[in-house]
Amino acid sequence: MEKHITLPLTEELAKTLKAGDTVYLTGTIYTSRDAGHKRMCEALARGEELPFDPKDATIYYVGPTPAKPGQVIGSAGPTTSGRMDAYAPTMMSVGARGMIGKGARLPEVVEAMKQYSGVYFGAIGGAGALLAKCIKSAELIAYEDLGAEALRKLYVEDMPLFVIIDSDGNNLYESGRADYLAKSE
Repeated sequence: MEKHITLPLTEELAKTLKAGDTVYLTGTIYTSRDAGHKRMCEALARGEELPFDPKDATIYYVGPTPAKPGQVIGSAGPTTSGRMDAYAPTMMSVGARGMIGKGARLPEVVEAMKQYSGVYFGAIGGAGALLAKCIKSAELIAYEDLGAEALRKLYVEDMPLFVIIDSDGNNLYESGRADYLAKSE
């Protein structure tokens, strides 16, 4: 099913999304990769607040390239999500609900998604220049020393994504493969 959704990704909204849905996402998202996630989780372990409010937040696993003159951001293709698997359950435990990336997730992440009504969106790898056109504003908010991995606040309009894993733990990578194999028999 095709859906146009506006963030924040509340629990109620997350529960309406199903593995296999095509989603056009509009609203504020945050960027971070493994180095940024490590810092955020270390800060949480020390009892510190994060540099943004994680409640119902969606985090795009991306390390964008520098913007060329006249651009909001450079190429912004997804990073392999497995690099954030060690941190994703902690981030969801403090309110983050949506994740955007590419590739499979560990069972522990899927369990946390079921516990916290999380959603894993897939972005098309190799389409960073096209995805960047959906980004209407970009603001550096923390960890500038991490360069491309710094924490940024983005505003996106109609960012094309797929629901890979829904809040019930249904996984498009598994069901899609099973459907394909069943049809080919």
